[in-house]
Amino acid sequence: MIENRSVPNATVIPLVAYPDVVEATDWLCDAFGFEVRLRIGSHRAQLVFGDGAVIVTQSAEAPTPQSIHVRVKDAERHHRQAAQHGATIVMEPADYPFGERQYTAEDPGGHRWTFSESTSDVDPASWGATSINI
Repeated sequence: MIENRSVPNATVIPLVAYPDVVEATDWLCDAFGFEVRLRIGSHRAQLVFGDGAVIVTQSAEAPTPQSIHVRVKDAERHHRQAAQHGATIVMEPADYPFGERQYTAEDPGGHRWTFSESTSDVDPASWGATSINI
């Protein structure tokens, strides 16, 4: 793949629509810890988080809510930051048998974000998954 400075260096990049890109971008950075990589006028922005990325885009009509999964280092700290910035907490942090601690928040655009911290290395077969190529 050719490196292109105009595109985030991530393989999968979701597009998430909001009526006001500037407001949504600022909120996502403050509440969820994203960083602005690039702003394209007031209608589009590229945000990064670790080695992942999302593109915030403008929608004139009510955007269809999306659900996005993001891996974080510390789910409790991240949860506190999101709550302090007004995120609607849909699911409080909880531990799961597949070795993850997760919580889910809804942003002002109605999109749901699940933030997940790996707490241990668990064999997927131990909780009922079928491994294909792991």
